[in-house]
Amino acid sequence: MTGKAERLAVGALLAALATPLFGQDGEKFAEDQIKQGAAIYAQNCAPCHGPRMRDPDAAFDLRKFPPDAKGRFVNSIMKGKNQMPPWADLLKPADVDALWAYVITEQKQ
Repeated sequence: MTGKAERLAVGALLAALATPLFGQDGEKFAEDQIKQGAAIYAQNCAPCHGPRMRDPDAAFDLRKFPPDAKGRFVNSIMKGKNQMPPWADLLKPADVDALWAYVITEQKQ
């Protein structure tokens, strides 16, 4: 590749990585935010909700979480609900937003 071709290829790659993905209600999510959410989910949520939200015998099936209920999602994580403990002392708002991005985009898979 020539210098110009290499720059164009790198630019195209960076543009693809920065292209937002969309949730079911049109909410935009960056790929790195989704990856961060996946990592947080794997460490903190998967033991109860199953790997990649795929355990039918696990806690609430997050693949069925209403995409228009982000406030309910945030409240459940931060304050806890039923058997789920509160995570407000461990997760920052940006972490919860990343989890939301992961859950909403993973529902499409």
